[in-house]
Amino acid sequence: MTLTLKLYRIPLPMLGDSSSSLIFSLLLAQLPVFTSPSPVPQRRLHDLDKLSNQTKSLLKLTQDLLKEHAFDSDVEPYRFRSLPEMSNRSANDLNNLELKPTLSQLHADLKLYEHHFEWLNKVSKKHQHPALPKLGEMIKEMKALINLLHRQMLRVEAPKLTPASPSLPPHLTYQFDVLQSSHELLQQFKLFCDWAYRAFISLKPKISAVQ
Repeated sequence: MTLTLKLYRIPLPMLGDSSSSLIFSLLLAQLPVFTSPSPVPQRRLHDLDKLSNQTKSLLKLTQDLLKEHAFDSDVEPYRFRSLPEMSNRSANDLNNLELKPTLSQLHADLKLYEHHFEWLNKVSKKHQHPALPKLGEMIKEMKALINLLHRQMLRVEAPKLTPASPSLPPHLTYQFDVLQSSHELLQQFKLFCDWAYRAFISLKPKISAVQ
């Protein structure tokens, strides 16, 4: 689209007329404003977009840790019996999720994972776990996601659930036990993040309806 600027003939002021000179200067100063295009408004990032992006970032961190510290042998399962059960959460359930109960449950699940990873971070320091720096980064990202989710729950008045009491493994004597525990915990958290990411995307139309 071509922008046409119509210039009007303005008589030049006399040198002795200070008022006319001032008006003429102000008119010239406004010309760039009239000819500049209007700025394009930035789209505000949706709250559920923020949650899904943060979850996707956590999923990537988890996958990277699993790749860096892969195991040749099978990991002993069921060290963490208090973790959220993922076998009863299928892709077919995503379209039937209710907004408030799902947000509340995801928040409680994340708080439980936070407790487990803080425990793992603590025992890893004693055994000089090679993944320790990224474990700290993961816990930081997890806390950011929990805070984002809690703010969203307040907006839609979703109730805050009490997380289940964690059932942690007994004292880990050897570094191999720490590695196996971290591997199982990361595998479980990867499944959770993948499902939570899809859940946040599925909830987006429903949250738009209540805001």
